[in-house]
Amino acid sequence: MKDIKYLKLLARDYPNIEAVSSELISLKGRLSLPKGTEYFFSDLHGEHAAFIHLLRSASGVIRNKVDFLFDKTIFEDERAELASLIFYPEENLAHHERGPEFDAWCQITIHRLIMVAKEVSSKYSRSYVRRVIPPAFTFLIDELLHTPTEDEDKYNYFRTLISSVVETGVADRLIIALCQFIQHVSVDYLHIIGDIFDRGPRADMIIDELMNYHDVDIQWGNHDISWMGAASGSRVCMANVLRIAISYNGFDCLEDGYGINLRPLSMFASDIYKDDPCTRFQPHILDENKFDPVDANLAAKMHKAIAVIMFKYEGQLIQRHPEYGMDGRLLLDKINHEDGTITLDGTTYPLTDTSFPTVDPDDPYTLSTEESELMDTIAASFQHSRRLKEHMAFIYNNGALYRCYNGNLLYHGCIPMREDGSFDEVSALDNSGKTYSGRALLQHLDRLVRLTRYSEQPYESDIMWFLWCGPKSPVYGRHRMTTFERYFIDDKSLYVEHPNPYYECCEREEVVSSILTEFGLDPETSHIINGHVPVKQGENPVKANGKLFMIDGGISKAYQSKTGIAGYTLIYNSHNLSLAEHMPFNPPSNGEVAHTDTRIHVVETMHQRVTVGDIDLGMRIREKISDLTLLLKAYRSGLIRQNTPTGY
Repeated sequence: MKDIKYLKLLARDYPNIEAVSSELISLKGRLSLPKGTEYFFSDLHGEHAAFIHLLRSASGVIRNKVDFLFDKTIFEDERAELASLIFYPEENLAHHERGPEFDAWCQITIHRLIMVAKEVSSKYSRSYVRRVIPPAFTFLIDELLHTPTEDEDKYNYFRTLISSVVETGVADRLIIALCQFIQHVSVDYLHIIGDIFDRGPRADMIIDELMNYHDVDIQWGNHDISWMGAASGSRVCMANVLRIAISYNGFDCLEDGYGINLRPLSMFASDIYKDDPCTRFQPHILDENKFDPVDANLAAKMHKAIAVIMFKYEGQLIQRHPEYGMDGRLLLDKINHEDGTITLDGTTYPLTDTSFPTVDPDDPYTLSTEESELMDTIAASFQHSRRLKEHMAFIYNNGALYRCYNGNLLYHGCIPMREDGSFDEVSALDNSGKTYSGRALLQHLDRLVRLTRYSEQPYESDIMWFLWCGPKSPVYGRHRMTTFERYFIDDKSLYVEHPNPYYECCEREEVVSSILTEFGLDPETSHIINGHVPVKQGENPVKANGKLFMIDGGISKAYQSKTGIAGYTLIYNSHNLSLAEHMPFNPPSNGEVAHTDTRIHVVETMHQRVTVGDIDLGMRIREKISDLTLLLKAYRSGLIRQNTPTGY
């Protein structure tokens, strides 16, 4: 009876034998098509312009298609202009003067764009292609794509369609639609392996782009977790988010992007630290603010003010949660205010900055009245930011700590390990005495993260701070975060943040195979795709004999001096796995051709072309075929009555 109830529900979408048969034919045919191309990005860190360019250009693949199609027929500079048009159609068209020459250019360009569109859409069914064509031009683009031009009559029809577009004055709109279509079908599925936020100028614009994308998932990184914690009401995460944003001059993202009111913080900092140069808190200015420029000296005072508040909140949280095992990060109470030193593990160090006007030596972790009032105002800004809520809902709904997809295991940081390559046991972080390891640990923490989204108790989101910087946190992956030491002590030996043993163990094929097995994947054919740790210049991002890809290549400007490049994209199409290596991005301006140098290397070739039937989607299609086959039998046996169209 349960099957009958389900089949009756299914019959609402497929009301008769003809509808079921049509869908079955379509689904069975789809299984034989080549799989769509997946793109993997990691550690975007707010670099919106570079990421959007990589997305629009399919990480250099579209330019390669243009060169493949037109290498023998048009010059290199024209190919570069055509590729730039595909990436930025509105901007490029804006620099063309209208007139007879523009009309002739449009006819040639539309013809070339149709050729590119045919090439990038050739692996998809015609019904899918029709669905993703911009609606205003569905008929026209469908006709242009599928009209054979070898036949003279058909070619005349093809040319007439293009001429008519130009004559009716909609050529520029069609060109934009074709460019958007090419972008869309070039990237079938998008994976973001963590750390959308911090350091770069506009993480909010990256999320806007992702929200408009058709298929995307996110594996949360520790910087994402910090923002999620802030949006969930964690004041220590709010302070941390502000601290990092201010330290990298990210005022546009905070104020223009999310409407976080920073004026109370600037007034507080100007008053409390008015005579303090805050030398150690000068911001890193990698990008200029367009909407909210702030004087660097004022930014330094704001930076110090929020950092001290953050250290106080951290102390309160550590004292609330002895199960976190982080007493070693209680540092404000170790300061000797009389002689300007701090004693850590029996060694006394001079402080580089001894001005702590809001820190009570007898009660160092309690906020002053002014600090409390300031944080009430800041918390209200976070709470009332509609755009922040929308973005966080998207990140929660489309994100997870890990994902298994098409035989690959995706996560941002690490699987906590011991030095021998076995899974480390981690406390449940709830005083229950339970411990978790491997896949069970990530599942447990994933559940705790999701609980914070609707948390009502003031400290339910404390777990987000632990994930941000706690020992054995799978998204942080180091034994401690030495933020305080970097601000206040000159001894660089104290800055060391030892990585989890995972980062050495993952070089070994047998360890990576054990991780894949733990997550239910076949170690002979599967891979781990990982981010978080920038791959230094000269280091190979492909590890464990090709089973693991570390794809943080430095899209963030803050890391490019270490990586020597400006990011990686891992590309998984029906033929191979390729690694695209990008050079720094030069944004287009005043009609210039947008470009970034990209080198694409094939790192693994498939034994045979991968079809839809070979991937996760194929399994779901087979399940649907099975259900529809049962419905077809139910119709033919009379068990369920058909809804036959009138007059049939």
